[in-house]
Amino acid sequence: MTTIAVLLAAAGAFGNAFGAHLQHGAVHATISDRKLGVRNQLRLVANTRWLLGLICLGGGTVLHALSLGLAPLSVVQPVGVLALPLTVLLNSRESGIGLDRLPRSSVLAALGITAGVSAFVFLAARTATPTSVSSQAAGTAIQLVTVAVFSLGLLGLLTSRSLRCIAYASGCAVAYGLVSLLLRAVSQQVTAGRLADVQLWLLLGMGVSVLAGGWLLQHAYASGPPDLVVACLTVIDPLVAVGLGIGLLGEADSVGPWTAVGEAVCAAVACAGVFALARYHPENRDSGAHTVAEDGSDRRVTSVDSS
Repeated sequence: MTTIAVLLAAAGAFGNAFGAHLQHGAVHATISDRKLGVRNQLRLVANTRWLLGLICLGGGTVLHALSLGLAPLSVVQPVGVLALPLTVLLNSRESGIGLDRLPRSSVLAALGITAGVSAFVFLAARTATPTSVSSQAAGTAIQLVTVAVFSLGLLGLLTSRSLRCIAYASGCAVAYGLVSLLLRAVSQQVTAGRLADVQLWLLLGMGVSVLAGGWLLQHAYASGPPDLVVACLTVIDPLVAVGLGIGLLGEADSVGPWTAVGEAVCAAVACAGVFALARYHPENRDSGAHTVAEDGSDRRVTSVDSS
């Protein structure tokens, strides 16, 4: 069952990558000043490319939900990292930059994120214990996530452009991490044939989390490049889900100390990759234009005001 769950989660990650790519392009085709007001948000609903991206994201979410009913959160959730390299590839292709001409810093950051989360999945798959999601655990998770999402959304309103993108994307990732836990609770009840026992407040919590996460996601698209947004989602989302699984569900009760240290190192590498991608991504440099040299390195060209 674990193998099937991982395959479903991988297919869902590809759907999420294409959806992120399409929606990011639609957002930037709709706005011109990187501000996503209510009017522009309403215009997005009529944008064919944005709607197609929504379908891809919806398909990815369905596949991910199916996988959550078959394996522990700490195994399934990190598989979403596969969306990152695909998004980097799609973004570079649309920008007219070949993979051989991408800045080394961006490539190394993406590889660090992918390697860190992939190694985490490998370790977690060997030791994670399947558990049930109790109503008490779900309620505690909702309270914790509500505070975190509100704080990150407020931070996004008060910070500079590159940090704003990270704050909004992180808020979305935290909200989606909660969705995964609630989905697992509902999936367990459905697969056990207890459809009548599905609690309404769980569905309401999922709905609110999806809406809040989606709102933050569109603002993240408007504030930075899609691969940075996906990097935040593919790292912070699984870390939140794994943290909830370990702290509230006890999925790591059988994990040995050395395995726990290894998982912590992998998580740290992945997080460092996100911040490196934010720091060195060509679209997020605060000043100066950048060109890519023939050897693949990125160089800063300082512009001089002639006026």
